[in-house]
Amino acid sequence: MTVTETGTTSSGGADLETLSRVVERVRSNVKKVIEGKPDVINTVLIGLLAEGHILIEDVPGVGKTMLSKSLARSIECTVRRIQFTPDLLPSDVTGVSIFNQNTREFEFRPGGVFANIVVGDEINRASPKTQSALLECMAEHQVTVDGVTYGLASPFLVVATQNPIEMDGTYPLPEAQRDRFTARVSIGYPDPAAELTMLDEHAAAEPLEQLRPVADAPTVQAVIEAVRRIRVGQEVRQYCVDLVTATRRLPDLRLGASPRATLQLVRAARAQAALQGRGFVTPDDVRAVAVPVLAHRLLLAPDARAARRSTAELVHGLLTRLPVPAPARA
Repeated sequence: MTVTETGTTSSGGADLETLSRVVERVRSNVKKVIEGKPDVINTVLIGLLAEGHILIEDVPGVGKTMLSKSLARSIECTVRRIQFTPDLLPSDVTGVSIFNQNTREFEFRPGGVFANIVVGDEINRASPKTQSALLECMAEHQVTVDGVTYGLASPFLVVATQNPIEMDGTYPLPEAQRDRFTARVSIGYPDPAAELTMLDEHAAAEPLEQLRPVADAPTVQAVIEAVRRIRVGQEVRQYCVDLVTATRRLPDLRLGASPRATLQLVRAARAQAALQGRGFVTPDDVRAVAVPVLAHRLLLAPDARAARRSTAELVHGLLTRLPVPAPARA
């Protein structure tokens, strides 16, 4: 692999110094569009570095699509945007085989998922049948159409936005779909100072039009490979397993976190450590990503739902009760 960024290791991936430099450029670029939300931007970057997918859920107008598109425009790679609507078909997402009258053969026309970054806008406005078209590509980085399997590009990231399920015209994502997202984030309303800055800088021009790529696909792939080499000690791995196992025992939950959640928690913790410039994961890295990685995978029991409990609140409770292992050493 040819990497345009200097600072590669003998194994072909980037070193931590290069990783920090690339991530900081992407972060600074996204901040030009999304004001006053550094934690949200960091979580999206963690999803990218962890080879996962991000679900952005919030009310209309707070910048969900702007956030996903600003990340896509910050990286020089193939980008496709899919606007999910009630009449969208699964073949619009995955692709379809069309009979060519001239060659008398079927030809495959790729769908919207054939890109490095796929922006799925308002994913829960499409029918469950269409939503399920993303299941295979998100979990296995491939698409199967008419019995033929097609591989997807690397890196591959789905950034999906959705409105709260209480809003009109939405279909709740099934559990299997939510479980394939590494993390869920909510942007929230900006504070008054950030909103005033937004008016000053964005009212006269479209900020997305000013963004230019600050990294490319090979560089991002090299950075992802560097994150894979971040060390996770036995005590931290056990802490992740204990945390996920504890969700399955909570009486307030009808469904706890899956084994896939454990894997994604470790990957996200690696990415968090990389953002801190460390080559090893500490329990604090796990705690930092636990809520966005686990909360959206959990299903409340009826009594907990009636009491207006939240899954994020339950994860916070586990973090306070579970014993924390001693910090790892470099």
